[in-house]
Amino acid sequence: MKLYGVVGWKNAGKTGLMERLVTEITSRGFSVSTVKHAHHSFDVDHPGKDSFRHREAGASQVLLASRNRIALMHELRGADEPTLDALLAQLAPVDLVLVEGYKRDAHPKIEAHRSVTGNPLIAPDDPTIRAVASDCDLSLDRPLFHLDDTTAIADFILKEVDL
Repeated sequence: MKLYGVVGWKNAGKTGLMERLVTEITSRGFSVSTVKHAHHSFDVDHPGKDSFRHREAGASQVLLASRNRIALMHELRGADEPTLDALLAQLAPVDLVLVEGYKRDAHPKIEAHRSVTGNPLIAPDDPTIRAVASDCDLSLDRPLFHLDDTTAIADFILKEVDL
């Protein structure tokens, strides 16, 4: 599987870019999976539902299954957060895995940047960031794309990963 990341500070446009890239790249006939890193405690389950009650009762894993989808929740219960490599090993094979976050990992990435946030670029200090997608002009030592130019960004990523 090929791997490419989208990184940036909060409110930089990462999730919107990821969504547009998945749509664009799958429309070209490639299979895509995504991994999203959350820096906070999150829950995809709802209080009162059977699966929530199973987890609250102490289950280490809860698998939900229907004819439309399956979801596996794994409670870490104090164990270390799995590495990106460990998570990728659990995915079914696809042409490309797009990763949102995991900015400190060594895979190639594009940085999403919005000027309104006032945050500095990550790229100047990170050689794994191969390009920047921004809503403003920047002087960089690597390719710069407009944040909304999904086609050009997808072209760049697919060329980078040889797809």
